[in-house]
Amino acid sequence: MKNFTLYLVILIFLFVSKVLGQETFESRAKKIANKIEKVTKDEKAALKEEVEAVNVQLSEGKITQEQADKRKKELAEARAIIIEEKVTLAQNELNDLVQQKVDGKIKEQDSSHIYVIRWDPKRDKDSIHGEKRTTSQFVFAMGLNNMMVDGKLQDSNYSFIGSHFYEWGFTYNSRLMKNDNLLHAKYGLSLMYNNIRPTDNRNFVVNGDQTVLQTNAINLDESRFRNVYIVLPLHLEFDFSKPQISNGKTYFRTHKSFRFGIGGYAGINVKSKQILKYDQDDLDYKTTIKGDYNVNNFIYGLSSYIGYRALSLYAKYDLNPLFQDNPVKENNISLGLRLDLN
Repeated sequence: MKNFTLYLVILIFLFVSKVLGQETFESRAKKIANKIEKVTKDEKAALKEEVEAVNVQLSEGKITQEQADKRKKELAEARAIIIEEKVTLAQNELNDLVQQKVDGKIKEQDSSHIYVIRWDPKRDKDSIHGEKRTTSQFVFAMGLNNMMVDGKLQDSNYSFIGSHFYEWGFTYNSRLMKNDNLLHAKYGLSLMYNNIRPTDNRNFVVNGDQTVLQTNAINLDESRFRNVYIVLPLHLEFDFSKPQISNGKTYFRTHKSFRFGIGGYAGINVKSKQILKYDQDDLDYKTTIKGDYNVNNFIYGLSSYIGYRALSLYAKYDLNPLFQDNPVKENNISLGLRLDLN
């Protein structure tokens, strides 16, 4: 599953470069994708050598089978952490690149080239006067994250400002009616990060099939619980962009006016981990603890957005609780901003 996530990251990078259709953007995005691919290959090769060294020790009788298995697991986890840290840096590069695109710091392609692409009806059999009925977008969203219990926000248990969510991926947008631009089906694939920060110096502790908050004996600088999901979003989008008429031909554009969408999402949990930071004896410590934490393996919920052109206000609510068997059912809720870049 970890490999699948990495390959998904690479795929999205390549997709972004294709969707935005800019030569300078494409070359920079491909460099980032190649960097991630190289990191993965290099770390896997290094891990293979380390495992082979452990096998040699085992064959020579220097360690037991149990010690060998334990050592291999430790090596795999260490390499996974290195890959994750380097991929995170690449993600930040991509976010900066997208922000430059939004700020107009990356020049657009020659508009005449885009004109030729859109006016060629042979490129898309499902087109009206040369305008494609299905377009694609890169999606990036971020904002505040928290938990709900019986309709009440749990801001006393989790930091309201300190808990965040991030989502990025790609979507397809298909106009549903042949000669009307109002209704669209919007669907795609996203990588979703949900973070919550417990209050009052607490962190999560697993007690059998229960996962509870417990006060830590050490004064924590940070306590953060992160869940990562791969989700399939689906929305019915209402786009109020007016059609354009040129030389007697009608063109249906998207993301040129007010839009709102209603729908939902479903997906799987690919990672859960807890991050604790603290100072001790004038030294800074960071502990990352991975596990299932009794988190639900699947996620599904409702989502909606409303905005103008590429920018929208975005809300999501999980219909299933975060933890499988806790007596108190806590459901994740998110509110933030969303960018849909054609």
